[in-house]
Amino acid sequence: MRDRNRTLHRALSQSRRGMTLVEIMVVIAIIGTLMAVLAVGMMDRLQDGYQSTTVLQIKQIEQNLQLYAAKHKGKYPTTSDGLAAAKKYFPNNEVPTDAWGNEYMYFSPGANGDHQYEIISLGRDGKEGGEGYDQDIKSWALDELEG
Repeated sequence: MRDRNRTLHRALSQSRRGMTLVEIMVVIAIIGTLMAVLAVGMMDRLQDGYQSTTVLQIKQIEQNLQLYAAKHKGKYPTTSDGLAAAKKYFPNNEVPTDAWGNEYMYFSPGANGDHQYEIISLGRDGKEGGEGYDQDIKSWALDELEG
């Protein structure tokens, strides 16, 4: 009976000894790899959201400019007046910035085609041109971006 108790005690004490340092490091490495993969995916989704938000803001600005024009005999603010001339038509009387925090560029009359005005976001990098999330978002080309 005593030998049986010793064997049982030895078996229990060996099973309770815990994890080795190598085992812990392997688990941490696996968790770190999973977190890195998830973070990359989340950053892409976040940038998609910023781009979509900016498109929606441009559409809202266009509606606000329509209200401005209705009150000013069909005239839109000039380029030199900028969007600030229509700020009372924006929420909180403030001209919004794009989703990346950059100011919108505004031109009236527009230079591309027969547009009475143009609104441009310079994208994530805040510079003209670019590709992907850095590309410019232009009021006259929103359908291309969405499609």
